[in-house]
Amino acid sequence: MGAHFPSFAVAPMIDWTDRHCRFFHRQLTGRALLYTEMVVADAVIHGDRERLLGFDAAEHPVALQLGGSDPEKLSRATALAASFGYDEINLNVGCPSDRVQSGAFGACLMRQPGLVGECLQAMREASAVSVTVKCRLGVDDQDPETALDALADAAVEAGVSGIWVHARKAWLQGLSPKENRDIPPLDYGRVHRLKARLPTLFVGLNGGLRTVEEAAEQLAFVDGVMMGRGAYQTPDQLAAVDRLFYGAEASALDYPRIVATMADYAGRHIAAGGRLVHVTRHMTGLFTGLPGARRWRQTLSDAGSRRDAGPELFFEALAHVDLAATPRQAA
Repeated sequence: MGAHFPSFAVAPMIDWTDRHCRFFHRQLTGRALLYTEMVVADAVIHGDRERLLGFDAAEHPVALQLGGSDPEKLSRATALAASFGYDEINLNVGCPSDRVQSGAFGACLMRQPGLVGECLQAMREASAVSVTVKCRLGVDDQDPETALDALADAAVEAGVSGIWVHARKAWLQGLSPKENRDIPPLDYGRVHRLKARLPTLFVGLNGGLRTVEEAAEQLAFVDGVMMGRGAYQTPDQLAAVDRLFYGAEASALDYPRIVATMADYAGRHIAAGGRLVHVTRHMTGLFTGLPGARRWRQTLSDAGSRRDAGPELFFEALAHVDLAATPRQAA
């Protein structure tokens, strides 16, 4: 496998994994690959690039996920994004939202592996940055055995650096995007078979992983794992990633340092015209399971949404948490 490929990634999640979320997650793990929300190629070409693509240098390694189905537009978007310094650029072939269906991209592209190959090749030729694809097992009544192989073969032919597979089908007819994250059954075995068939290609698995320990068990079958909601909702478990996946030394999680770093970051964001809630909304789950976690959550949620809220709120909220009780370990 390419040594540059992290074996653990936090999944791209629309409305969740923005730059503030990624900066926060980076305080918990130094090595995990962090993903942007999906950004549509047209937006990159015509929109406010600094707002859409800008990130803090501390976020590295960081990957951009693009949405689109026009090879020429994806090529232009890749070239523009590469200048921002991303470590990987990924094509979304898995999102089942109404927005992507109306734009004929995302999971819809599982039906058009040839077009996916053209898109990926155009992206790869646009810059020297690693290009990957994230897909589903198939859509609607497709057979996952043939659908996933066809998509993967097109990606390999295009010269991608890796493929991330959400181990569920997407049902574009009859299920909402939210239902598509839970209702279609998981089939990890199908992803394991893909890896066995493509031994030289990086194959990563996504879907349904709730803990980093559970995720690490998948490394017996695939090259990498990607966690979404589990990582977002109980973020302090990310502190175990560097040890479990990269062999780092175990150490106690330094909550006061993390909170102080985030307060400083939020102060800079507010000074640049932002609001505290942009940062605090990603941090409410930090102390899940510890005494005082509820008060931490309430303080950030209630007071954090006020327009005049400032970084001192972090320390007010932290005072409610009993850090001496059962501190989580990065072990």
